[in-house]
Amino acid sequence: MKKSDFHFELPPELIAQVPLSERSASRLLCLRGAEPFEDRQFAELPGLLQSGDLLIFNDTRVLPARLFGAKDSGGRVEILIERVIDSHEARAQLGVSKSPKPGARIHLDAGGEFEVLGRDGEFYRLRLLGDEALEKLLLRAGRLPLPPYIQREPDAADAERYQTVFARSTGAVAAPTAGLHFDEALLQRLGERGVQFGHVTLHVGAGTFQPMRAESVHEHTMHSEWLNVGAELVEQVRRTRAAGHRVIAVGTTVVRALESAMREGELQPFAGETQIFIFPGYRIRSVDALITNFHLPQSTLLMLVSAFAGRERVLAAYRHAVAARYRFFSYGDAMWLSPEGA
Repeated sequence: MKKSDFHFELPPELIAQVPLSERSASRLLCLRGAEPFEDRQFAELPGLLQSGDLLIFNDTRVLPARLFGAKDSGGRVEILIERVIDSHEARAQLGVSKSPKPGARIHLDAGGEFEVLGRDGEFYRLRLLGDEALEKLLLRAGRLPLPPYIQREPDAADAERYQTVFARSTGAVAAPTAGLHFDEALLQRLGERGVQFGHVTLHVGAGTFQPMRAESVHEHTMHSEWLNVGAELVEQVRRTRAAGHRVIAVGTTVVRALESAMREGELQPFAGETQIFIFPGYRIRSVDALITNFHLPQSTLLMLVSAFAGRERVLAAYRHAVAARYRFFSYGDAMWLSPEGA
């Protein structure tokens, strides 16, 4: 299986550059069983759910993780914090003309200084010098890291719209974008219908935007992300399934978290790192349906969706979405997917 097996043609003008005026005003392309594709509105989601169904959200919160500074030589440095390790240490990507060596200093435009500790593959280990804690520095001086395919600088509106309304656990550098379609009014309508809500945490890392370099899918190594699937959520899933109701993941990050917490066919509490790579041939057992945005061509997330709903079926849906002028990626429209053969 090759990454080129997951290619589709996407006109650049379909990549959403700004969010819609209302979160739930987006469109929803439905793939349900053998039924034809359905073009719907996201606000119609309550009609797809039944009382007792469980929606699981990723409650991670995006850090303002982009900083700017200069080396001792004067060369400019752009810093994207990929992971806060502790109060003063981080793993980061550096945009720099020449790679700094261990012991080098980066002087921040907003005040403060990093020491380069070393390198782990594509990432650098940095230590913030002085008394100020790293998270406090980011909240004071960091900028929101919009995805690279959004060709503009973040503005004040992004600070709210690139967070989900249920974000609470700070640590991501990219939003769990399927959750961006939910506003308080839609959540209230779902609750009135008897839909349950559950939460996991998976801190989405900068690696989610890294292209696959190996042509063979089997040679790709996934980036690592931290997650927490709590005991309360595990019990909620068990009760839901025992009552004959469905478990629906809001986003591929939820699927990654739940599948990482599967042990001998059962969901178990788990907190820690995951490098799980889900592509066709892998059987997703933790959820009965998936709500997700559209993903980049040849990306690992498109492969995950294809594992759940079938590669040919998903690529046909993407071709339909392009023809129907859906909006793509983080600020774009969404899909509802049931498993292949369901």
